[in-house]
Amino acid sequence: MSHSGAALRGAIIGLGMMGRHHVRVLRSLEGVDLVAVADPGGDVHAVAGDVPVYENVTQLIEHGIDLCVVAVPTIFHEEVALELAAAGVHALIEKPLANDVAGAQRICDAFEGAGLVGAVGHIERFNPAVQEARRRIEAGELGDIYQITTRRQGPFPARIADVGVVLDLATHDIDLTAWVTGRQFASVSANTARRSGRPHEDLVSISGLLETGIVTNHLVNWLSPVKERYTMVTGEKGAFVADTLTADFTFYENGTVPTQWDSIASFRGVSEGNVTRFAIVKREPLLAEQEAFRDAVLGTESHVVTLAQGLRTVTVAQAVLRAAAEGSVVNL
Repeated sequence: MSHSGAALRGAIIGLGMMGRHHVRVLRSLEGVDLVAVADPGGDVHAVAGDVPVYENVTQLIEHGIDLCVVAVPTIFHEEVALELAAAGVHALIEKPLANDVAGAQRICDAFEGAGLVGAVGHIERFNPAVQEARRRIEAGELGDIYQITTRRQGPFPARIADVGVVLDLATHDIDLTAWVTGRQFASVSANTARRSGRPHEDLVSISGLLETGIVTNHLVNWLSPVKERYTMVTGEKGAFVADTLTADFTFYENGTVPTQWDSIASFRGVSEGNVTRFAIVKREPLLAEQEAFRDAVLGTESHVVTLAQGLRTVTVAQAVLRAAAEGSVVNL
């Protein structure tokens, strides 16, 4: 359908922790009118305001919408997404795309077959610190990339019941690692544990290898009183550190001071150099994510996380769970 100047009609299904933020941001998004929301549990956070609250996606579609943000629990993503695709509605689906590869593949096929925009809410890509890291890595500021380390730890989120930390949290790090380097995961191994009595794993340590031999490791849990969102990229010219809680971005430069001490002069390592914390514009990642989705729907250039990329991340996550279960290295 063509939109000569008319605002797109937008809706949100799922009014939980993420959904309520999507409602707030979509309301402020230029070129989109929030016309309805839906959640079988009703509007628990009282965010709907003057728009109708429906129970399900069928009612949203009947109300008449152009695009929809899907923020229901992961196990319902496929069912909701397929109904939207069949109705010709563009969708931004919260991450992970689905709780297994087969479901993610069916969502991809449905949107591609219908010629619709499908995007995945891998929000960390829109974090200013991560975007700055990618821009500078692409510009060659680190030279060859050697290693990526991420830590994503904190207390248990009351919002999650249907998946463990690998699908809920590690998918952030899998996606941002592949995106920042422009390299896919080639293999993974992992260890997981269940320490809190829930059916899914609540901590994981992942060791991975990207296509060009970049070594990665990811520590993820929801059992820590210390909240961390840390990414360090080490390369031949130094290291970038991105803190996605504060959106701080720091460059640790390799030192170039010649050593005066003969016995270590032959050591071909690095020394400490200047440390620079860059001042970057800190826009809200959720707004940037929704703008990219809107632009994709309007057919202008956009940087959405595509369904194919979301599928790839679920594929890597599933490989991580398999590697942990088997005690093996899984090649992708």
